[in-house]
Amino acid sequence: MPEPNPELIKEIKQLAEGYKDSSPQEILEYALKRFDNGISIAFSGAEDVVLIDMASKIKADVSVFSLDTGRLHPETYKFFDVVRDKYNIPLEIFFANREKTEELVLNKGMFSFYKDGHEECCGARKVDPLRRSLSTRAAWITGQRKDQSPNTRASIPVIEVDSAFGDGTLVKFNPLANWTSKQVWDHIRENDVPYNELHGKGYASIGCEPCTRPVLPGQHEREGRWWWEEATKKECGLHSGNKLVEDQI
Repeated sequence: MPEPNPELIKEIKQLAEGYKDSSPQEILEYALKRFDNGISIAFSGAEDVVLIDMASKIKADVSVFSLDTGRLHPETYKFFDVVRDKYNIPLEIFFANREKTEELVLNKGMFSFYKDGHEECCGARKVDPLRRSLSTRAAWITGQRKDQSPNTRASIPVIEVDSAFGDGTLVKFNPLANWTSKQVWDHIRENDVPYNELHGKGYASIGCEPCTRPVLPGQHEREGRWWWEEATKKECGLHSGNKLVEDQI
């Protein structure tokens, strides 16, 4: 884990306090202006497309990347091209670590996560490609919301120093931290923002095909992810810094 920069943490803490009541658009405008070509939006779910929609109205050449774990739904792969075409963006795709994935499958088969937990598989298929993507960036933008996962995301600030990736100076923006799911979907409907067709089939939170299922009415959206594990473990490693974020706020 990178050693955090104390001066940067102090600065970002002040910024987070100053922007905590700002709109997502205001946070995005600041992020894109400060980091320009050194910042990118991480795209996977509905929240991320909302951010792409907002950002594209602020800056023409917005950088966007996504991760291909090799286990995504067919609908998700189709969705990649829908978003690419809608916003005319060169979507960067980072693929799972080949050597680690092949070793995992050789030793434990295709579905070891049902028995051993999802961390090892996510490490090879998600965390490694994310690390490669972020190694070239000064900052990144995520669609995290506080109410997505009360156990791991309830305290996320709108701006933070990423404690899990980079060299200790990587800045992470969470412009939708204070939004609800309703606000996300209101924006989608009001602005004709595309969304993954799986949402129309009962999927609230969408990840890899073997680890995602529809939720029932009244269930929390994250209950459809890694349903065989405890609620406190429902992070794939992309936002592992959430466990340490309280040290910064």
